[in-house]
Amino acid sequence: MLASACAAGPQASEESPAQPTTLQETSAPATASAAAGGVMKSDNVEHVAHAPRTAPFTGPDNINTDLAFQGDYAFVGNFGGFSIYDISDPTKPQIVSQVSCPAQQNDVTIYDNLLILSIDEPTGGPECDAARNERSWEGLRIFDVSDKKSPKYVGAVQTECGSHTHTMVPNQDSLYVYVSSPGPEPDSETCPAPHELIQIVEVPLSSPQSAKIVAKPNIFPERQHSEFASGCHDITAYPEKNLAAAACFGDGVLLDISDPVNPKVLQQLTDRENFQIWHSATFNNDGTKVVFGDELGGGGQATCDRNTPSTKGANAVYDLVNGKLEKRGYFKIPREQQPNENCVAHNGSLIPVPGKDIMVQAWYQGGVSIWDFTDSANPKEIGYFERGPVQGEIIAGSWSAYYYNGYIYSSDITEGLDVLELNDPLTDPAKKVTMDDFNVQTQKSY
Repeated sequence: MLASACAAGPQASEESPAQPTTLQETSAPATASAAAGGVMKSDNVEHVAHAPRTAPFTGPDNINTDLAFQGDYAFVGNFGGFSIYDISDPTKPQIVSQVSCPAQQNDVTIYDNLLILSIDEPTGGPECDAARNERSWEGLRIFDVSDKKSPKYVGAVQTECGSHTHTMVPNQDSLYVYVSSPGPEPDSETCPAPHELIQIVEVPLSSPQSAKIVAKPNIFPERQHSEFASGCHDITAYPEKNLAAAACFGDGVLLDISDPVNPKVLQQLTDRENFQIWHSATFNNDGTKVVFGDELGGGGQATCDRNTPSTKGANAVYDLVNGKLEKRGYFKIPREQQPNENCVAHNGSLIPVPGKDIMVQAWYQGGVSIWDFTDSANPKEIGYFERGPVQGEIIAGSWSAYYYNGYIYSSDITEGLDVLELNDPLTDPAKKVTMDDFNVQTQKSY
């Protein structure tokens, strides 16, 4: 099994934190006992559906990864390829098709009829049947999914150091894709030094097979923290605001993307005391806050315990004041996990509640957390869903948890796709918001 679930950059320190802090108290009403199957949840969360992994994605290395949505469909990445689910009835998700296309980690996005996968592991070539024992190619794969029952491979773009994650920025007749990848790697054919921190791929919508790299902006020309600034893990774009927030392992970055091919650094953030791996970023709806997450331990360690401070492996909430980000507070799930449960802040999204700042977020074996950061300095959990510990020392739990058209969808690494319904007076207004599509790294206002 993988040594770490997500982060491929700098690995965790083995040192124990010097000054543990007390776990937060939760405002979420917990059930008195675990439900059937070891599930525990707050009273405001219902587990309405579960779709287990099915062949060919049932092997120990066929772990579920990221999610994207369009209309009545959910697209689920997996190290073995990707699946398309019909979610017209969210309580009964049905598999429409599965495409076998092995790669690490097959994070997925969807735009019009194009589905894009991130490949962050050298393989023998761009096609899905390329020999995996060869190590000459990694990057992006592109599929036409106009026929959901029969997706078609249409092309690929090789990128230096592959693509750990990617971010779409639509622009008229083209789709720009920001590629985030760690590197460089010594003696690597696909990840030579020096490695620009991001690469920008242009995908012409009329001819996606001709996609190519059009820019390699180095957003850290001075490489201030060279041992950490080895690439970006994740970039979230908010095109309506001409902004993007990049989590670049050792730093957080606020970008001006008014010219999407030439992003400009507005601010660089560093938190050497609390953050180890700047993993992801989320704007609030107004674009006046950014939540950065720290993936302490790379997703493979138990950091949701009493020995790890509540500011590590957590989220940091920043307010955007006069064009500059100012740190306000931290959030970490208040439920202590077992020593064998990998748990840390991971992929999440806003719940579209007008006038409030509320997120749902995956925490690996820490489960799915719903938390309110309307008060930036005092964020709090208001709901959760989690399973008991998975037997053995393996990577497990929720990789991604996103809200889409009235329901929360969780891509569980080993268990499959979970669908949750949140019923709470605070969040019920979100049920009136309908989205045509949803890619978490390309934010749209609601």
